[in-house]
Amino acid sequence: MHGQGIIFDMDNTLLQSRIDFESMKSHTYQFCVEQGLLSPECLLSEHTTSTLIEEAKASGLMTEERLAALWGIAERYETEGMLQAELEPGAKELLQSLKGKYHLVVVTNNATQAAIKALKNYEIQVEFEYVVGREYMEALKPAPGGFQYVLNQYHHLKPSDWLSVGDSWIDGKASQAAGIPFVAYRSDPVQLKSKGVLPLGVISHLAELPQWL
Repeated sequence: MHGQGIIFDMDNTLLQSRIDFESMKSHTYQFCVEQGLLSPECLLSEHTTSTLIEEAKASGLMTEERLAALWGIAERYETEGMLQAELEPGAKELLQSLKGKYHLVVVTNNATQAAIKALKNYEIQVEFEYVVGREYMEALKPAPGGFQYVLNQYHHLKPSDWLSVGDSWIDGKASQAAGIPFVAYRSDPVQLKSKGVLPLGVISHLAELPQWL
């Protein structure tokens, strides 16, 4: 058994997100280039929205107004995408079977209140002890800040007492950086490998997760 806690990603792990991530990324990139925060030569295919924002912040030209505008772009796409979200197959059944046996937490790059609202819509928010959105992180996944926040809430548990599950390489990268074993859910194995993510296990249905606990 790998321990007493499980950290879930939200989009395309618990909920079948309808967020247009590619358009969100393109819009974010366009804004950053127009504001001089990123070079037009920046290789968009190598980035997610979160990594673009972190690179823009590292430019030294970020202001509170520009950052607020960037988060505004993300929130518009998130709000629209969550209106039509659906539960991933087996999500509710899995969570109900795990509750009381493990500490259950969500770590997402989405805004916290938007994430809580989405989880409440499908009556699964009550299964979680914490929902950790981007407001709790100094830097978004693939940085480990969200996972480290969780670890700080459970001082009696070691990183190895946790397991995380997510669909994206950024989930795996953040998890590994925090020392937490990662299970990849319906992920692209080529992309995981190219980003240096070495999952403990790979699953195609949430019902398979207990075999890694």
